[in-house]
Amino acid sequence: MSRYEATVVWKRDGANFLDNRYSRQHVWRFDGGTEVVASSSPQVVPLPMSSENAVDPEEAFIASISSCHMLWFLSLAARRGFVVDSYQDHSIGVMAKNGDGKLAITEVTLCPAVVFAGDSRPGPEDVVSLHDQAHESCFIANSVRTSVRCEPQL
Repeated sequence: MSRYEATVVWKRDGANFLDNRYSRQHVWRFDGGTEVVASSSPQVVPLPMSSENAVDPEEAFIASISSCHMLWFLSLAARRGFVVDSYQDHSIGVMAKNGDGKLAITEVTLCPAVVFAGDSRPGPEDVVSLHDQAHESCFIANSVRTSVRCEPQL
């Protein structure tokens, strides 16, 4: 079993809290010392209570799925002898009401574009197979009820 931690810090900074117009900006702190400025999504809580320059939980959720998938893909490609030069994924998440009528990220679509190098390059079927295996192995995708699709950019 592995354990992971993050610290989330928010301060009122003198704002009138009871009128519900306080800033939603806060900080995520991670064990390696990285700090990320975060906020509610401006699509959920309007400006200026949200910060459009900060990462919101919905974006972080999508990025964590994409990142986990990429890390598995890279590992699987290396095991198969395929050299990856670059990997870029423009992921899209959809918020809608789920089967229980609650708002949720109901779908995430990964759109990875991978550039390979070397003499041994995978064919389209190999790339799709690597993505399928990465999806099956991804800890984050295996942890959520959201439908996660992968549409490789071949």
